[in-house]
Amino acid sequence: MPGPLTVRTVAIDPPEDLLATMPEAGISWVRRGEGLVAWGEVARLDSRGASRIDEADAWWRRVSRHAVVRDDVHRPGTGLIAFGAFSFADASDAGGALVIPRYVVGVRGDEAWLTVISEDGLTAMPAFADVAARTATVPALPRVEIATGDRDAWSRAVSAAVERIGAGELDKVVLARAVQARAEAPVDVRSLLATLATEYPSCWTFHVDGLVGATPELLARVDHGLVTSRVLAGTIRPTGDETADLAHAAALARSSKDREEHEYAVRSVTSVLESHCGSVNVPEEPSVLHLPNVMHLATDVTGVLSHNASALELIRELHPSAAVCGTPTLTAARVIDALEGLDRGRYAGPVGWINAAGDGEWCIGLRSAEISPADPTRLRLFAGCGIVAASEVGAEWAESEAKLEPMRRALGAQA
Repeated sequence: MPGPLTVRTVAIDPPEDLLATMPEAGISWVRRGEGLVAWGEVARLDSRGASRIDEADAWWRRVSRHAVVRDDVHRPGTGLIAFGAFSFADASDAGGALVIPRYVVGVRGDEAWLTVISEDGLTAMPAFADVAARTATVPALPRVEIATGDRDAWSRAVSAAVERIGAGELDKVVLARAVQARAEAPVDVRSLLATLATEYPSCWTFHVDGLVGATPELLARVDHGLVTSRVLAGTIRPTGDETADLAHAAALARSSKDREEHEYAVRSVTSVLESHCGSVNVPEEPSVLHLPNVMHLATDVTGVLSHNASALELIRELHPSAAVCGTPTLTAARVIDALEGLDRGRYAGPVGWINAAGDGEWCIGLRSAEISPADPTRLRLFAGCGIVAASEVGAEWAESEAKLEPMRRALGAQA
């Protein structure tokens, strides 16, 4: 554990482009032009196994308890903060990481701030211009070759899952596929982040410890006792024609197959929040979330915490939800191990940030790619689909292709 940290947050003039303030490839958590970017590293905890999130939570509580913080702004994301990403599976070699950066720039509404974190004490606060205005030129995106994936293997896995569901072994399972990509030179994530944030502004554009993407699914936001989770399950691909897509959205909302898949995911989140909240609100009907590449059934579940649960404590219990694993959870996890044939790494795991009070914002690491820590020219792109009794192999392949589109386009592939 690091020694006592000194933290200083001051107000600054809002930058024109938050992502452009990073002078090096760093951490990103941006949505609709607001959020947080960070760079440098003061301390980190790497953890593995079933207790990886609990270990991170305990470590973070100890670090926060001893920090000396002066915060002039007092907004979500100011003061002492850490960013994290955790593996989907307990047994994954990817494990988890909780990283305390040296510099953080945040924007929320018409307010902006700079946070500096030091393990050696701060005798004077550096000027914003000295730490962020020296933005280096982002290298051009190198040429990237992206594989197409093994459709036959995917089809066999989906068919086997449908058979198991039909036999009564489980109700739903989420199967993922990975696509390999190779760049001619190391990929600077800032170029990927700029594309993702522009094309998917309503998603959370993130980069934490090698996991980069633009996810639409909020696992848990904790803000002064209020908790929110956005559940997404049930998908259809838009056509690009506004009139046709309205009809597609209506069909999605009526689809018994997609409504069944969505309901499993909503129940899994609601059951966890009910154990931590005095009251939980679940809309009677899902809405339809429109994204450039897909449309999802969406339900925002909200609650009021009945005790002081941290964001890390909540995500440890929420993960994995039925939206990324299945129902029942343990059975679905075993089926994934049997049929999927890959280590998801941190894909579909929790990714986000936490502050000293335990508040924070964590999403599910979807629409993402993993940059190899051993070779930054190699990436794995991921997509997953919820399989239920009525699933069809061809439709699930098409859905997975649509979900790969954000990262393929960010890497320079043509639609």
